[in-house]
Amino acid sequence: MSTPSHTAPQPVALFDERPFFEKALQHGVRHGIIASAKLAAMSQEAPKGMVQIARYFGTEYLRPDLERARDRLINLVSLYLEHSTGGDLTQAAESLRDHSLLSRSKGGSDMLKALIAMPQSSHFGMQEHGVFKDKHIPLLAKWSLRSLPEYQAERAARSLATTLVEAAVWMAAQLGLDADDLEDAGKDAEAVMRTALLVRACRRSAMPDWTAFEKMVLGLRTKYASRADDQAAPVSMGLPKDLPAKYLAVVQSVRASVVQDMPRILDTTLSVRKLFDQTPALLGRYFWSEDTMADLDHFERSDSLLWQKATTGHSDDSSLLTLFLRIATHGKHATLLTRKTAATLVKKIRTSGLDADLPRQFVLQHAPVSLRRDYLHLWNAFIDEAEPVLRSDGVQATEDALALLRQECNITE
Repeated sequence: MSTPSHTAPQPVALFDERPFFEKALQHGVRHGIIASAKLAAMSQEAPKGMVQIARYFGTEYLRPDLERARDRLINLVSLYLEHSTGGDLTQAAESLRDHSLLSRSKGGSDMLKALIAMPQSSHFGMQEHGVFKDKHIPLLAKWSLRSLPEYQAERAARSLATTLVEAAVWMAAQLGLDADDLEDAGKDAEAVMRTALLVRACRRSAMPDWTAFEKMVLGLRTKYASRADDQAAPVSMGLPKDLPAKYLAVVQSVRASVVQDMPRILDTTLSVRKLFDQTPALLGRYFWSEDTMADLDHFERSDSLLWQKATTGHSDDSSLLTLFLRIATHGKHATLLTRKTAATLVKKIRTSGLDADLPRQFVLQHAPVSLRRDYLHLWNAFIDEAEPVLRSDGVQATEDALALLRQECNITE
């Protein structure tokens, strides 16, 4: 009978899933870093902190809220300690020794508030200008229970979005377009940078509207017609010499994407409009400013269809005045404004003014003949009353202008 073989014992990998705060605290006590007096102080601080946290996120009178508050307190302290010390237990223990428990909890909360205020997307229509507001509290409640790796991954993604937005703003500013214009247009930062690189390649000095963009592409096609099939993309796209170093990596990445697009861009088998406005691979991938008086004719030739497209079928006074005001400020056609867009529009009027004649031209060219007189009267009566308020720089001017727009136009939350 054979003797049963015995397998040598395998080492067991231990995974310590305790919160980092608990690890640091135990490490500090074991190595004499944290004395008994400090432990006693923490024991008094912790209940106060739990009540404060429970009150902030809900109520301190319900046991489930207090239990979640305890978990949040521990996790916030853990997040701050592990992040600020790079996971060094001795440094973390010293931090607990030298500072109050509530200050370490606040440190974790401040980390998360800063994270939440960072852009989630490189889309200009989704920017919130880096301010934590009360509406973000439910999101903070969720993040206050998440781990450091989750925080780090999210921060890396949002940092990239922030850099893309900042780089796009910088490149657009070199070509005469400011951040408000980009937010108003509501395009991706990468689309803005791709067009900015094409503008530089074409040796132009301003960001284009559609007409200029189309001419720019046609010019590239003519210049490089003999090499349109060259996969190496012969178009030279240099970077601005004064480009800040912090934007170099993202701009180089975007430039590589333009190089990949170049064979399509130089392909003359598709019209420029069809390529950029109707081809899924390039739809929304490039940027051009909306010119309300020049662009729509590329879409439709019929006046009635142009009017229908601009008004989206709405004929009430508020919708029409919203549209006319957008036209007067060279904005894209819309019969609805968000509160943010309305505030941007007021700022734009104060800095750049408005052209009250543009809506009149649009009505005379495209509105139904039988209604043109009424629409002109509507606009003229509105602008005579509204323009002084919209242009005012008085103490309460912004509030007065927004109140006027809320009364006369379509503004949504």
